[in-house]
Amino acid sequence: MNPLRRLDSFFRNHPVITDVLVACVLVLLFSTLSIGAAAPVSGSGASSMGWEILAFIISVGQLVPWAIRRWKPVLAAGVTVFFCLVQLLIGPDLLPSVIIVPMMVHNLAANGPRWASFAGLGTALAGAVLNGAKIAYAPPSFLDPGADLISNNASMYADSAQQAVIAVSFAVGAAAIVLAAWAFGDLARTRRLAMEQLRDRARQLEVEAAQERELAAADERNHIAREMHDIVAHSLQVIITQADGGRYAGAHDPQVAVNTLGTISETGRKALGEMRRLLGVLRGPEATEFHPQPGLMDLEDLVNTIRLTGLDVDYSVEGAARRALPTGGELAAYRAVQESLTNTVRHGGPNARATVLLSWTGTGLEIEVTDNGRGAAASESTKGSQQGLVGLRERIALFGGSVQAGPRQGGGFAVRASVPYQEI
Repeated sequence: MNPLRRLDSFFRNHPVITDVLVACVLVLLFSTLSIGAAAPVSGSGASSMGWEILAFIISVGQLVPWAIRRWKPVLAAGVTVFFCLVQLLIGPDLLPSVIIVPMMVHNLAANGPRWASFAGLGTALAGAVLNGAKIAYAPPSFLDPGADLISNNASMYADSAQQAVIAVSFAVGAAAIVLAAWAFGDLARTRRLAMEQLRDRARQLEVEAAQERELAAADERNHIAREMHDIVAHSLQVIITQADGGRYAGAHDPQVAVNTLGTISETGRKALGEMRRLLGVLRGPEATEFHPQPGLMDLEDLVNTIRLTGLDVDYSVEGAARRALPTGGELAAYRAVQESLTNTVRHGGPNARATVLLSWTGTGLEIEVTDNGRGAAASESTKGSQQGLVGLRERIALFGGSVQAGPRQGGGFAVRASVPYQEI
């Protein structure tokens, strides 16, 4: 890294150390110059030494607070103002250390409270006016004649117009420097606050992005859970029912057992294929095998598969579609029928009968699956967590539809779902 960049990085990362170093440099430089500035207007002997010591003390008092200007900006400005007042009352007219005044005004405007910024500006402007008046109208009585062209020019005190010009010149010049320092400091403050707002906004956006990722992950987990439930629960229920029936029927008719094993094999292969496609989506596009999702045209095969479990199913369709269902709407309708029939097989008990009715209306597709099984009286051993119905409601709700599920009066269970047409 460039040495200048390393130095800049050090100063940015260690602001307090930087301020202390700058204060030391200011004290070493301007305190020495202040002693030299006071020497020409001093007498000789002890009085000259005392005057130079006073100038040195004032200079040090004005410059040292710069070391804490970021940590305690108001305190630093207060100490500087105190020693400036000492200089105004009993000290030399002009000292090189007054360079600290516009620096402190800039620091207050950039780093101090808003009230301190305006207070520092007003105090500095008042000091500029008072110092100009002191130079023009109240020169030290102990100054040697000819020691300083401005402060010790005897002709100046006889001309009030010249005194006014000198006072105004000093006041306006000092005030202009103070105003410029305050303006740049206020600009730095505005930029700093804007940068802080941008950083806060960036942090807020990061938090919101993290929350959105978490919500997206949770939604994806729910989606995967629904798909897994639809695939596994339905297929395993068919396989279990076929295996139980085949075990008993095979004792009397081996051909029934063979047919049952064929159904189990076919159902298992379909479930395995759907599971592989789902896992392929999770692994990434390169591992995905694209196959059409089941839709309304596949309901006949679904009903026939359910019938192989021994459940008597009546399937009918009324009306005709006026428009297409939303993308994924047919899959949602298919899953609704699949979930309902699987629940009937699982909970309906022996001799249960199911009816599947699809009705095309002016608003969309109405699905009604009813059975005359045990309904609310289902055995506790067969009752599930009802996650399937929860997932069904969430799936249908994605397309603006609704699901109603519950026991029927007189026995049995009913599931009614509606999937509206796609909006054009």
